[in-house]
Amino acid sequence: MKLNRQSRDQLQHDCGSNDNRTGVGCVYLVGAGPGDPELLTLKGRKLLETANVVVFDRLASPRLLYHVSPEAERIYVGKRTGRHTVDQKDINRIIVERALAGKSVVRLKGGDPFIFGRGGEEAQILVENCIPFEVVPGVTSGVAVPAYAGIPLTHREYTASVALITGHRRFEVKDVDVDWEGLAKGVGTLVFFMGMSSLPRITGHLIRYGRKPDTPVAVIQWGTTHRQKTITGNLDNIARKVRDAGLAPPAMIIVGNVVKLRKQIKWFENRPLWGKRILVTRTREQASDLVRLLEQKGAFCIECPTIEICPPEDSSDLDRAIDTISDFSWIIFSSTNAVRFFFQHFFSQGRDIRSLGRINIASVGTATSEALKKFHLKPDLMPSEFRAEGLIEEFSRMEIEGEKILVPRAGKAREILPDKLKEMGADVTIVTAYQTRTPELQEGILDIMEEEPIDVITFTSSSTVRNFFKVLPEKIRKHAVRSAEIACIGPITADTAEAHDLHVSIQPEISTIPSLVSAIEKHLAS
Repeated sequence: MKLNRQSRDQLQHDCGSNDNRTGVGCVYLVGAGPGDPELLTLKGRKLLETANVVVFDRLASPRLLYHVSPEAERIYVGKRTGRHTVDQKDINRIIVERALAGKSVVRLKGGDPFIFGRGGEEAQILVENCIPFEVVPGVTSGVAVPAYAGIPLTHREYTASVALITGHRRFEVKDVDVDWEGLAKGVGTLVFFMGMSSLPRITGHLIRYGRKPDTPVAVIQWGTTHRQKTITGNLDNIARKVRDAGLAPPAMIIVGNVVKLRKQIKWFENRPLWGKRILVTRTREQASDLVRLLEQKGAFCIECPTIEICPPEDSSDLDRAIDTISDFSWIIFSSTNAVRFFFQHFFSQGRDIRSLGRINIASVGTATSEALKKFHLKPDLMPSEFRAEGLIEEFSRMEIEGEKILVPRAGKAREILPDKLKEMGADVTIVTAYQTRTPELQEGILDIMEEEPIDVITFTSSSTVRNFFKVLPEKIRKHAVRSAEIACIGPITADTAEAHDLHVSIQPEISTIPSLVSAIEKHLAS
């Protein structure tokens, strides 16, 4: 596909241009990796963050789109076997048109763009239209998927040669571009991409051309993701085993003696929470640590934020507190959000850390203390019990009558802490540093929740519990709760859950994210 000069000029005139001299944007052919979103390269992530347009495939993890600017245009061009969402010619046209309009375009492709990804064809189209481009290699599924299944493609005791073959060929005996005899007799490990529909013909051809029928074979479905499933056998029985197991594309076929090593070194499917579906209701900004720890242990996390954190509608009280900050003897932070939004506003007023002078700082919980460390602040007081009651007990041992105490917090919060401090004679100023609101559900999240039963639902605050009942439709909510264990980070959250007729079966002794993950692991193991 090549646009003529007149069409190119007209398109640039109609759509505007970027800041470069030619008015033509750059296209980046970016490999998204095989499915695990953490296998994206650093350069790929940087380009996603700055792109004007992202054109993405079905096999690119949806979580990669978290890196894309909200202002960027997102175009889905994924394909399924026998049903193409967008024809390749149309994909080429989309890329060319957006680039000629002066846009920075990321063509995000599963795996590596130059290994059975048609990236070479797209690069040729860009050259024909005089569009600058770069290729950003990705971790190819041909290497990553076997590795996640515990199968090294080479091993000095087994083989030193590997061949990557597309399974989309018709595989007739007279195919001139498939050297079956060479593959069968001359290559140690064979990796077939997209070959599920051709599996019986692939195995039959290999046996016919000299490969032993008892050669080990592995078929790996949805490799490197929570849906990974591996079936092993040999050339003369793997097609039947795969059919009986109900495996469907996308899948990778590995042929060779290295498959024997899977029994000894498989690791991805051995993790303690493997196969568990866990619903995370925390805000997207805060969910990263919880999701990361759960996924490291093999869980599939469904992110469904039930609250959204944002600045207060009226910050006048916060402004006045910052203007008179030197009058306070204590500042109490009860959450990481309080720290983040207080200092965001604090610094926006032209202040620096020296403005705090000798003010004492109290912190509830290790996570809040870690948030303070980012500003090079160490709390003077942190109770062993990570909730307001623990802080009240600590202050009850002090003489705080007449002390001015600042409490930046959410717009709606428990009143027990300021009330008790006032009873002790303190002069307490409460300011709204942030507020919570109910977010819109992410597109497709309800479909994911309905696919299979949920094993665990996590709640990290009373707000996440209350909004769980507001955000989710009743049918979806009941489906989720029916089979799920309820995990709450602490007693206050658990009380709120119980008040909503949820039976809490998982609660850590210490109210921290790592402790919550450990409690989930321990409970499910039992």
